[in-house]
Amino acid sequence: MYAVGRLPGSGLAKGLAVTMRAMTRRSITRQYPEVQPDLAPRSRGVIALLEENCTVCMLCARECPDWCIYIDSHKETLPAEGGGRARTRNVLDRFAIDFALCMYCGICIEVCPFDALFWSPEFEYAEYDINELTHEKDRLREWMWTVPPPQPPDPLGEPPKEIATAEKAAARPARAAAAAPKARRAEAPAPEAPAPEAQAPEARAPETPAPGKPATGGDEGPA
Repeated sequence: MYAVGRLPGSGLAKGLAVTMRAMTRRSITRQYPEVQPDLAPRSRGVIALLEENCTVCMLCARECPDWCIYIDSHKETLPAEGGGRARTRNVLDRFAIDFALCMYCGICIEVCPFDALFWSPEFEYAEYDINELTHEKDRLREWMWTVPPPQPPDPLGEPPKEIATAEKAAARPARAAAAAPKARRAEAPAPEAPAPEAQAPEARAPETPAPGKPATGGDEGPA
């Protein structure tokens, strides 16, 4: 039974009307790959690696939900300059990402503390074999040059944490230099008070004997 006030076939008529409107419009087709698409500035194409910033902390591999990041490294001992203690550092041997497993969540980029991973808008890395979707650090380094520059911060928003931290670190030496004179003045010993000058004893006037009382000498005995 049809609803009250609804004509039979009205839904079909509406669908055909939409079809007719679409048929009368001019179609716009981009001739890819001759014409490249206009991608958004923050589009997620592929993950690029800046090898110089990587410290092999393994944080990205541990936080990856798909476990698609493979890292190998070895330790090197650097001789200290000036006869100090030798320093040990990690050297990156392999950094590979299996894009057949990657879910493009961006967690590895967010947790990297040294800005070694970046989003690149490059998306043309399809392969005929799924095993060839594991790209090594050399290929990831090539995509680094396609990373767009960061967008300027919003003037009405809060400053980024990195800029705020850098400004605090830059202002710390100035505050220390301004507080140094006050600290030196506080630590300086107080000037000693001058010693009082020796004063001569005041001469005392001889006492006048009371009436009816004999005067007495200083060291004389009774007469």
